[in-house]
Amino acid sequence: MKATVIHESLTGNTRDAGDRIAAELRVAGIEATSCRIDQVDLQWLSESELVIVGTWVDGLFLFGQRPGRPWRLAKLPRIDGMKTAVYCTYAHDPGTTLDKLQAVVERRGGEVIGGYAIKRNDLAGGAAEFVDRLLSAPVIQNQLAKA
Repeated sequence: MKATVIHESLTGNTRDAGDRIAAELRVAGIEATSCRIDQVDLQWLSESELVIVGTWVDGLFLFGQRPGRPWRLAKLPRIDGMKTAVYCTYAHDPGTTLDKLQAVVERRGGEVIGGYAIKRNDLAGGAAEFVDRLLSAPVIQNQLAKA
């Protein structure tokens, strides 16, 4: 099984989380790569059974939270029918960022199977928990059984 982790990062936290997610997937025996949204390896992406898209939480602390740089996320390559998961990194409160990111990914054709908000002061723990949850999802279990 192959996976592509695509991230949009401002300060490096979301990139770090994406790199950690890819590393956790590799430990689980999944071929995974992590890349910036503007440097996606289209060949690798086309061969992937799982696509993970991440961004940071932008907006005010208590309201107005949204995915960072939505105009760049809107240019995500087409991922028609691909199993997809989303994540965001946040400091205080992710609000509805995951829902908004899911909507962006679905507009690009992704079939979102889950999401996770990762607190920026625990990127390692959040990445590990996210991957554990993904790997226990029935749709991923089915893909792994086919491999």
